[in-house]
Amino acid sequence: MLGCRQALIISIKDEHREGRAVDIEALANQYSSKTPEDILRLALESFDNVAISFSGAEDVVLVDMASRIQPDVRVFSLDTGRLHPETYRFLDRVRERYPIRFEALSPDAMAVERLVREKGLFSFYQDGHQECCGIRKVGPLRRRLQSLDAWVTGQRKDQSLATRATIAVVERDAAFSTPEHALVKFNPLANWTAAEVWDYIRSNDVPYNELHERGFVSIGCEPCTRAILPYQQEREGRWWWEDAADKECGLHKANVAVRRR
Repeated sequence: MLGCRQALIISIKDEHREGRAVDIEALANQYSSKTPEDILRLALESFDNVAISFSGAEDVVLVDMASRIQPDVRVFSLDTGRLHPETYRFLDRVRERYPIRFEALSPDAMAVERLVREKGLFSFYQDGHQECCGIRKVGPLRRRLQSLDAWVTGQRKDQSLATRATIAVVERDAAFSTPEHALVKFNPLANWTAAEVWDYIRSNDVPYNELHERGFVSIGCEPCTRAILPYQQEREGRWWWEDAADKECGLHKANVAVRRR
């Protein structure tokens, strides 16, 4: 029948810490116009086993907000082994600034050694970035998410019209959920703009990566990130040799799948 859909039901904790079943799409609609702080509070109060994924400007805004709600919030970052020195210094400043439980995730050493031995250090310029990102990012992330019930990301709709324009503030993670375990993803900044992110950073004296002062906007691994010119879309500095529709490293690969339906 037209108009019918199969509800995606998840269990969250209510104000009495009791589990209750909710329709995740209805929850997303309910919170679509809420503030990022409201969405973060929902995530932190609904799940005991939740963590924030942290790497860039949006993520540190979330860390700042979350630390006001739950100071010892769990935060993890993907240390690919190929980040800029400025990024490592930034991660350490954030770890020292906030009373968070911070964890740096590393890739499988044998998988990295095998890739470099067989294809060298810069195979992504010829083969595309998916293989390298799969080893250095997706593998460690998958291992971490297997132990979580929910995670929080800094995705924004306006970061990429090609892959992120339709993200919801809360959703079932189609990339990392399994038939046995539904993983919930929260995107509290989905409806914010870059200007709002930086207004918050300046107003609250939030740490940021010094590369932003040199024209870098979206910052990933050093070989795959470059500064952009005025009026370029912010993710044009990532994997610039590839099509815009493929510019997801695998952490949010479900965005690409949704776009291609």
